[in-house]
Amino acid sequence: MSPLRWAFTIVAFPLGGLAAVQLGSTQGGFLSATLAGLITGTVLGLAQWLALRPAVSPYWIPVTAAALALGAGLGATVTAGGSSAGALVVYGLVAGAVTGGAQAAMLRQNGAKAALWMLVVAASWAAAWFITAAVIVDEQRGYVTFGLSGAAVVTVATGLTLRLMLGARAPRAAVARVSA
Repeated sequence: MSPLRWAFTIVAFPLGGLAAVQLGSTQGGFLSATLAGLITGTVLGLAQWLALRPAVSPYWIPVTAAALALGAGLGATVTAGGSSAGALVVYGLVAGAVTGGAQAAMLRQNGAKAALWMLVVAASWAAAWFITAAVIVDEQRGYVTFGLSGAAVVTVATGLTLRLMLGARAPRAAVARVSA
C-alpha cells in the first residue's frame, strides 16, 4: 500500500460530509442520516479504493457506501441525533464499527486482522469526532462525518493499520510480472 496515495483520502471525509449535508443529516432521523451516509460513503469509498487498488476490488466503493449509510442511520438513532461531544463520539463508534466491519471483509484478511481493522476504524472515528467536536462551529447541522482535523487522525491511524495488514506496495516490476 502506498502511504502517499492513502494520505489523499483525508479530503474525502469533509468533502463527502459537505455533499451529504445538502441532502440529509444525522439530526433528521434514521432515513435522513442513511441518505447522508450513503452519499458520504460513496465519496469515501471511491477515494479509498483509488488509494488501495489493486489490493481491493472496486466493490469497496458500494460496500463502504452501504455500510456508512447503515452506520449513520444506526448512529443517529442511538444518539437521537445529538450533537454534544459525547453523542458524537458514540455516533463515531457506531458508524465506524459498521463501516470498518464491512470493509474488513473486503480486505480478505484473517479473523484477527479483520477485527483489528474494525476496531481501528471505530476507535479512530470516535476520536475524530471528539477532536472535531472541540473545533466545529455548526454541529447542529448534523454532519455525517467529521472535519479535516478529525480526518487527519483517521487517515494516519488507518494508514498505519493498512500498512501492517497489507504490507508495503509491491515494486512496479513485480506487479508487471504478476499481471502479465
